Amino acid sequence: MKKLLVVLLSLGLIVAFSTAASAVDVRFGGSYYATGFYEDNPALATDGYSHAAVYQRGRLNPVFVIAEGLTFSNRLDFLEKQWGSTLMYRPVGAGAADDQTASRRQNGYAMGGPGGSSTSATGNNPKVQENIEWERAWVTFNTAFGQFNVGYQNVDDWGTDYGDFSNTRPKVSFTTQLGPVTLGVAYEKVYENDTASGVNVSANLTDADKDTYALFGIYNARGIEAGLLYKYYNYASLRPGMGGVTATTGYPGAKQSFNLLSPYVKAAFGPFYVEGEAQYWFGKYAQYEQPQTGTLAALPQDVDLRAFGLYLKGQMNIGPAYVGLLGAYTSGNDMSDPSETTANPGGAGNNFSTVALILMSQWFDIWNQGNSLAAAIPGLTSAKYNNVIYSTFAGINPTPKLNLEANLIYATVAEKALSRSTAGVVTNSDSDSLGWELDLKATYKIYDNLTYMVGAGYLWTGDYFKNFSKTGALMAAGTTREVDNDYLLMNQLTLSF
Repeated sequence: MKKLLVVLLSLGLIVAFSTAASAVDVRFGGSYYATGFYEDNPALATDGYSHAAVYQRGRLNPVFVIAEGLTFSNRLDFLEKQWGSTLMYRPVGAGAADDQTASRRQNGYAMGGPGGSSTSATGNNPKVQENIEWERAWVTFNTAFGQFNVGYQNVDDWGTDYGDFSNTRPKVSFTTQLGPVTLGVAYEKVYENDTASGVNVSANLTDADKDTYALFGIYNARGIEAGLLYKYYNYASLRPGMGGVTATTGYPGAKQSFNLLSPYVKAAFGPFYVEGEAQYWFGKYAQYEQPQTGTLAALPQDVDLRAFGLYLKGQMNIGPAYVGLLGAYTSGNDMSDPSETTANPGGAGNNFSTVALILMSQWFDIWNQGNSLAAAIPGLTSAKYNNVIYSTFAGINPTPKLNLEANLIYATVAEKALSRSTAGVVTNSDSDSLGWELDLKATYKIYDNLTYMVGAGYLWTGDYFKNFSKTGALMAAGTTREVDNDYLLMNQLTLSF
């Protein structure tokens, strides 16, 4: 708390001196939430246990308006923790992460997609959750040609919530407006290898970083918003000399260069609203730059990527009530061909956690310290890789301040393959069913900026979990365990300003 007061005092002094000197205008926004939960059977076991906790996060978003068309925006997170915990982050032994995992733990050796699968709590430069953390800082300035944004800012968000992560990385973007069309380009520095620790310092690291490049266009007029994104991922931190990867964990001496095409649409037709997004991933998931020897010689020298994602949601408003349907597909790897992966490297995204309170819920996975098996599904995680989700929901606003909603979800895995050797698939799951979940929520607006929510979720556990132990470890081929259902009770106070 002392650090927070120091930071706020510093901001106040900056405002005071800047206002006197150059009439800088400072605008503050932010949020705070406190959430309590009780989960009955996080291990999904017949002899399971229960647990409960309260967690919170504070956030400030100061924006310094330097001149017309010139701003300096920031984001500050503080006291992001469980109540009563002496740790400001989830311990490494818990598999752990904080509320912005992918932006704070970048492992330059690891392979993977944009949504955080390239992070590691035991990587060469792990970052822990801090009491006060200045998460973002970027400059926005307008020119005669368009708008620039430069600095640490939001990334991995596009179109709808599907496939979104709201990570933070250094980025340079430029957008320009042509009538109802917005055109833009963007560059992200995902990982800088030149100054990383633990690498071969004699290696040429200039072309051994992780970078992304994007082109996009958005049309927005007459109740329709539609966009198309092309993004190129150049992940070269595993090139020869970068070290640290074995035959079982990755492809040493390899680089990744793959592409994403993603169109989306949002449209309203009277009381009916529809939105959808698609993903097509293609390119090289692993590409050797030199022949491999020994046991690695049995692996393909190149691994192609061909993966898909699809999301569609429709909602009908009927007076104070609404009903809707939702479906999402995120491809997994059937492991039938070691020279090709069909696993979606992005996943359905952490922001897609609003679909269910328990199943693959990112917030629940984080604040349960990875101890809820349904939230941190082995091989899927809260980012929701390799899955098919169906949802039907209905809600009503009896008064302008009160919302009641019910949501029925059914989820499966897209592919049942669990493990593979060079000879092919070794183990398939006995079932693709993750289960059914029923969620009930009531949200009351105490003030315009303060809401209180109570919720309950019940999970009828699917047989897919029979292939995993209570801690999430894959069981030996031909063996399974009995599973049982799970339920969750929660409440949340949310302040925004």
